[in-house]
Amino acid sequence: MVLALVELIPIPTPLIKPGEDLVDVLLKTMRSLNLEFKDGDVLAIADKAVAVSKGSIVNLKDVIPSQKALTLSKRCGLEPAFVEVVLKEADAILGYVERAILTLKASILVANAGVDRKNAPAGTVTLWLKDPDEAAREIKRKLEAETGKRLAVLLVDSRVNPLRMGTTGFTLGLAGFKPVEDCRGQLDLYGKPLLITRINIADDLAAAAHLLMGEGANMVPAVIIRGAPIELNENYTSKNLLINPKECLYVKGFKRLSDVQF
Repeated sequence: MVLALVELIPIPTPLIKPGEDLVDVLLKTMRSLNLEFKDGDVLAIADKAVAVSKGSIVNLKDVIPSQKALTLSKRCGLEPAFVEVVLKEADAILGYVERAILTLKASILVANAGVDRKNAPAGTVTLWLKDPDEAAREIKRKLEAETGKRLAVLLVDSRVNPLRMGTTGFTLGLAGFKPVEDCRGQLDLYGKPLLITRINIADDLAAAAHLLMGEGANMVPAVIIRGAPIELNENYTSKNLLINPKECLYVKGFKRLSDVQF
């Protein structure tokens, strides 16, 4: 067995501003740090940095809350204008706790439909991009044209997971590699075949990068992941990470959760 060494290399940058060329900022920073890409590197980028650079921002002063937003804001403790943006962005509202609304957005269970005030200019919120995979492809094309290296790109956001404390990183958009390894049919340590196991490589990498990006004023919008056991491939998107709700363990179990005593 050949053991691979995986490296995580943070790219600290100045504050990303609306309208800035994010690829240009990253490459300038890398040159100042004597960093270069290598073939097979994965560039993980905070989706907030991409959203800000592309102007995917809403000024809350321009938002007029609906009656539905006013009602829900009283229940969950969030500002009415913020809730209105969430209502417009969400595909479905599923529930809430104090200062967070559980939503379905682009077939992903996530708080507040991806609407976030963290690391957004004062008085504004960032939104998920309309097509995160295309944004990842665009960044990949620019980087490969500038560097001559074959790369993969991840757009990383964070979320909470059922019955677990704290946030972890996950993949919102991707380009250039196969995101899931199908382990079905492989043998375990005792020779027994794996029946249902798949490895979500993309989210594993996103979570690792999220450790260095942080959630506050870390100023690390991007991380180079070097040596990851990935298959470079242009035929996959983040859609390959989705599972049918009828096959999802959590979704099928949620309807019974209210009967459980904690």
